[in-house]
Amino acid sequence: MKQDYYEILGITKNANAAEIKKAYRKKAVQYHPDKNPGDSAAEENFKKAAEAYEVLSDGDKKARYDQFGHSAFEGGRGGGGFGGGGMNMDDIFSQFGDIFGGGGGFGGFGGGGGQRRVKGSNLRIHVKLTLEEVANGVEKKVKVRRKVQADGVTYKTCAACNGQGQVTKITNTILGRMQTAAPCSACGGSGQMIDKRPNDADGQGLKVTEETVSINIPAGVEEGMQLKVPNKGNEAPGNGIPGDLLVAIETIDHDTLKREGDNLHYDLYVSISDAVLGTSKEIDSVGGKVRIKLEPGIQSGKILRLRGKGVSSLNGYGSGDLLVHVNVWTPKELNKEQKEFFERMKNNDNFEPKPEKSDKSFFEKVKDMFS
Repeated sequence: MKQDYYEILGITKNANAAEIKKAYRKKAVQYHPDKNPGDSAAEENFKKAAEAYEVLSDGDKKARYDQFGHSAFEGGRGGGGFGGGGMNMDDIFSQFGDIFGGGGGFGGFGGGGGQRRVKGSNLRIHVKLTLEEVANGVEKKVKVRRKVQADGVTYKTCAACNGQGQVTKITNTILGRMQTAAPCSACGGSGQMIDKRPNDADGQGLKVTEETVSINIPAGVEEGMQLKVPNKGNEAPGNGIPGDLLVAIETIDHDTLKREGDNLHYDLYVSISDAVLGTSKEIDSVGGKVRIKLEPGIQSGKILRLRGKGVSSLNGYGSGDLLVHVNVWTPKELNKEQKEFFERMKNNDNFEPKPEKSDKSFFEKVKDMFS
């Protein structure tokens, strides 16, 4: 069972952003690899703290974690998951390198004073999904134009920063000598300069190529959600690590089904004769056509619940329901024979409304829908 993120950082759920950052900085200093060389337990705690900070420092992720716990991020960082889990040291150094206000060496995620690994830029795309794909999950293959290192490009150590990727500046102030670090302007922070560059490469030794990327989209995603495919953004020059591919979800409206959370709604219109005599009807669902039975004497406004025929839960808690709203269609025009029939039924006791206690009011039905 995974350890609680708040417990990892030693804070309460009421902690604000500044307190979360302070707690993470304390844990990162305590378990930093530079301070604990060869200590696998310290490295594991370092990763746990970074994973906890990644979620709790993000308002949306924190809200999801507070509501659903670790299950909110099932699916992992690979395959388009929602943050948390599976972090490696490169992820941590590149994403949270500014947590101490600088880079390089202990206290700056520089990896023991070695070369600073620059991360390539992220790419963003939009993917449109049908309701069926949203309900059941889908694997999408998309073509992405991304920058990769050109064949034959070679790099050499940057002379300006001696391969550190940053330069240190010492300033005399009234408080004493202050040391600050900033990315090297000569190499852009990579610690390397181009040595040999092929003709098809740009000034960083990169070229644009088209690649087909497979995206595993979990069931239950919603409009506006963003998935991440690690390392499928633009590559970085030299020994840098690739950026990520960020996938924004768009949904296509269904012709007959309307989504509400994990539930689906379907408006079924039936004739008076079908309502009186009873019938069976074939309706749409995200799993294909399904046939439902209408009992004789069914009332307009009746809601039939087909359990488990809705959208699969993003958090793995089963599936929602398909709610079929029965609407009895009243004809606007009648021929002479039809009109005479209903004229005769006006005083027929069997045609007088006689709602039973089991026939819920409109407001009770609405309340049941949201309970």
